[in-house]
Amino acid sequence: MAFWRREKKDRYITLGLNEPLTAEERAQTETERLEPPAASGQSATSPPAPPLPTIEPTITGDAPTPPPARESHAVTETKRPVAPAPAAPQREPIKPASQQKPVPTRSPFMTSVLGLNLTMEELQAQEAALEQEFSARFRRAIAATRESLSETIDSVFQGRRKIDAALLDELEEALIAADIGVPTTLHILDTVRRGIARNQINDIDALKAAIKTELLSILQASERGGVATETSVPENVAPYVMMIVGVNGVGKTTTIGKLAQRIKAEGNDVLICAADTFRAAASDQLAIWAERTGVPLIQQKQGTDPAAVLFDSLKAAKARNSDVLIVDTAGRLHNKSNLMAELEKMKRVAGREVEGAPHETLLVVDAVTGQNGLEQARQFLKVAGVTGIVLTKLDGTAKGGIAVAIAKELNLPIRYAGIGEKVDDLVVFDPEEYVNGLFE
Repeated sequence: MAFWRREKKDRYITLGLNEPLTAEERAQTETERLEPPAASGQSATSPPAPPLPTIEPTITGDAPTPPPARESHAVTETKRPVAPAPAAPQREPIKPASQQKPVPTRSPFMTSVLGLNLTMEELQAQEAALEQEFSARFRRAIAATRESLSETIDSVFQGRRKIDAALLDELEEALIAADIGVPTTLHILDTVRRGIARNQINDIDALKAAIKTELLSILQASERGGVATETSVPENVAPYVMMIVGVNGVGKTTTIGKLAQRIKAEGNDVLICAADTFRAAASDQLAIWAERTGVPLIQQKQGTDPAAVLFDSLKAAKARNSDVLIVDTAGRLHNKSNLMAELEKMKRVAGREVEGAPHETLLVVDAVTGQNGLEQARQFLKVAGVTGIVLTKLDGTAKGGIAVAIAKELNLPIRYAGIGEKVDDLVVFDPEEYVNGLFE
């Protein structure tokens, strides 16, 4: 599963390593493989090859008759029966093509994701296995939300065969309890009521299907409001600049480390900019993650102008031809005017050095905070120009419905989801998988 979507899946299979040989290459390969080396004086177009040094091979078994010096380049077998010396050097007959081992058209390529020599089929199998693994982990991460929502909805529907006003009122309470939010819940129920009025929803199963469809449509519609994929920026624009914003304590530094690790694992050169010079521990925490992931970190002493750190980082990224620059920013909201001025200055510097930068501004939201996280998102949306959300600690709350509330009220896509504390516990948020996981 491609994690950083700007780099396409065929990044590792478009190097020409597994493509069929051209007619000219095939003819050359067959000539080199099947034709024996010409003896001295037999070739009219090539000069005679210099004599090769005789190498005494290490052989087990009966000792064979030493071959002539000019035959030292022939394939050496580990055991060969003793034969009388012939009058003239004899070559081993060439086996028919049907009895020979097939020669691969290209050597196996090296995938930077897995670090193994894989064929095309093996790589596809590995990708499918990874997708299944991440899907299973994602479903486990939202298990608490699923249990809370499903149990509540099931208790509402228990013993009922008729959809009435009382049932819809209880359903409203269940959706709000899952932190889907009042405005989003009312929108869903309005859609449900219209379906009931048109006789499109006339039983409990149809009601559940309608809720599921509406949740999915909300999440998918939000992808049109921000940056849903890195492919919106031409690949010749480098580095791709990602600014990470969010209040302290939501997992911003951890998210940067995980992003750097996963984007690097897909074969990209990544650089981290420690532009949060307001908090003393910010650079130290980033340094730990940089060392852990093997990603270079650009940092300066506390109190340095963040825009100056970003400028140095952009210069360094250009010098080393980095693909991605991840920028940490100050995580404070108590002085919004200063924060706004700081972010605006950083945006100007980035845009001056790289076309269209910053290409993406991700807001990190702690799913455990629920509606408080939604309020944080509203504030940062005003000052930071947020283009997407990273929802962390999704595995630690029964109120994962906040993803739907953010998508609906802020019209912003959920780009990534944190599903654990390990370095690879950050996945691309899949709306369809999320909704299916809530109702499975």
